[in-house]
Amino acid sequence: MYEFLKYSSENGIARMTLSRADAYNSLNDGITFEIQDVIKKVAKDQDVRVLIISGEGKAFCAGQDLKESSKQEKKSFSESLHKRYNPIIKGIRNMPKPVICQLNGVAAGAGCSLALVCDIIVASDKSYLMEVFVNIGLVLDSGSSYFLPRLVGYTKAFEWSTMSTKVSAEEAEKWGIVTKVVPAEELESSVNEYAEHYAKAPTKAIGLMKKMLNKSYGSSLDDMLEYEAWCQEIAGGSDDYKEGVQAFLDKRKPEFKGK
Repeated sequence: MYEFLKYSSENGIARMTLSRADAYNSLNDGITFEIQDVIKKVAKDQDVRVLIISGEGKAFCAGQDLKESSKQEKKSFSESLHKRYNPIIKGIRNMPKPVICQLNGVAAGAGCSLALVCDIIVASDKSYLMEVFVNIGLVLDSGSSYFLPRLVGYTKAFEWSTMSTKVSAEEAEKWGIVTKVVPAEELESSVNEYAEHYAKAPTKAIGLMKKMLNKSYGSSLDDMLEYEAWCQEIAGGSDDYKEGVQAFLDKRKPEFKGK
C-alpha cells in the first residue's frame, strides 16, 4: 500500500514503520505524504486505540533527505514545511489517541521533532537525539522550537540547538524528554507493554486529557478549570465511564471500548 513505510493494525494497535533503512529513514517528499495519510487514517479509525511510530534498521529518522532536496533547483522552505512537515506535527499532536515513539536509533533534525511530538517515547539505550539544523545553516523547524524549551528550559534548548549537541537516551530521560530507556533487545517488548495498556484503556478520556495538557501551555488556571469542567462533562457521558463505575461496583477489571 505504501512505498516508503510499513503500516499494520491489529487488536487496537496501529504500527507505522519508516522503511528507508538505506537512507536512515530520512524524509523525502513521498514518505512525508505517506505519513500524513497514515495519521489521518488512524485518527478516523475507531478500532485503532494507539499508534506506534518506529524506524527500520539502525535509525529512527535522520530528518530531511538532503541528497534529494539538493537536486531541487528552486525550493521554498516555507512551502515545504507547510505542505509536508507541519501537517504531520499537527496531526500527531491533535490526534485524540496516544502516539508512542519507538526510538531505536538516531533521531535528527525533523526526525527529532517527529520523536518529540509523540506522547510516549520509549528509547533504546543505543539511541540519541540531535538538532542538526545549525550544521547546514538552518533553524529549528517541525515544532522543535516549541517542544524543546518546554521540555528542558531555554538554556539547554539553546545549547542543544545551536551546538547540535548529541543527546544520549540516558540524558534525554534525565531531562524528561524520553519516557523510558531500555536495553536495545527489550525495546519492542517495552513498547508493546505501553501499546497493550492503551489498547484497553478509555480512549475518549485519554484523548481529552491529551487536549487538556496541550491547552495548558498557553492558558491560565481559570481557563483550565473551565476547560476541565467542559471535558469532564464529555467524559462523564461516555460508555467507558459507565463501564468503569460498574466494574468498580462489581469488583472486576473494566472492559473499556474507547467510546
